[in-house]
Amino acid sequence: MSRHARHLDRSGPSNPFPGLKALERKLGREVPHRLGSNEGLDMPHQALKARFGDEVATLARAYGDAEAMDVRQRLNALLGTPLEALIIDAGADSLMALALRTLCDPDSTVIASAGTYPTFRYFAEGQGCRLVEVDYHDAPSVLAPDLDALADRAVRDNARVVYLANPDNPSGHLHSDADILTLRDALPEDCTLLLDEAYHDFRDDADAPAAGEVWPGVVRLRTFSKAHGLAGLRIGYAIAEPALIEVMHKVRIHYAVSSLALAAAETVLDHPEETTQHVRDVIARREALAGHLRVLGADVPPSATNFIAVRLPEAELAARIHRELLDAGTLVHRPAHPALGHVLRISTLEDALEPGRLAALERVLEAQH
Repeated sequence: MSRHARHLDRSGPSNPFPGLKALERKLGREVPHRLGSNEGLDMPHQALKARFGDEVATLARAYGDAEAMDVRQRLNALLGTPLEALIIDAGADSLMALALRTLCDPDSTVIASAGTYPTFRYFAEGQGCRLVEVDYHDAPSVLAPDLDALADRAVRDNARVVYLANPDNPSGHLHSDADILTLRDALPEDCTLLLDEAYHDFRDDADAPAAGEVWPGVVRLRTFSKAHGLAGLRIGYAIAEPALIEVMHKVRIHYAVSSLALAAAETVLDHPEETTQHVRDVIARREALAGHLRVLGADVPPSATNFIAVRLPEAELAARIHRELLDAGTLVHRPAHPALGHVLRISTLEDALEPGRLAALERVLEAQH
């Protein structure tokens, strides 16, 4: 049985508009006179130029490269991932939806942890899937997806997809690559592990050779939103077996990624020192904030992301603190899923370390300590 949705077993559909860049690569030369394009290529964009500058106005006029070749070549050089194993889309969320469209028929069973990144549930239900959730491993010093429970339920329900965020959102927990591959091997033969690695860059071993490997039976999702600071431009990539990438292209929106987003991704990849320094700064703030709250008695599990999770004794207390912080003008994240309603997730920005910024939380901790 194939891994992907039944209707994609046939040949096609194929992208009817591969774009100018693909044509120029095929011809081996530039095509300077673009009279076959219906974009607003002759729009003067005086207002855009005045606000954003000439280059943004130029990028705004034309579709991006549907094949995202320049970004993929940079990722190939950085990670060693073959070009044919890379696909670019409008952020990890769009890639998640794309994977579900590719892999699942209506009524396919998918498995996830109860309280994990809620966008997976949103897309799975929108695709008509049957979502089955398993509890987190919630124990002293550990808040993590339960890999054994995920595998057991996938086998029992003959699941098509198992979703796992690693590092996890919202707990911050990191499973080793060995544990991830053990999970994959425990899944049914036609079940795909959808591995959300949005926070991969904050791992201590983010630069290890395994970071770019193609793992059979796994779709690895990455983003430029976190470590690279491009959340507003919507761009990310996935690593998967080339045969599956080919099928994903059948259902992908071919111009979902803008010219500006592609150019921005190329720029940050060309200046890795800036990203590296940003990641170092985030990790330093993460450890400082976690240490500060632990001194006050907070239960802060280890995190390999750009946030920390604070686990409180009960959901009602977490809800109260969340409300008081918001009343004071500070928004932290409290998962909507009741299974993790006792957790607060705090992004480790410089602002989080400002004295008094988390006063409502600190007061409760000091009273309980």
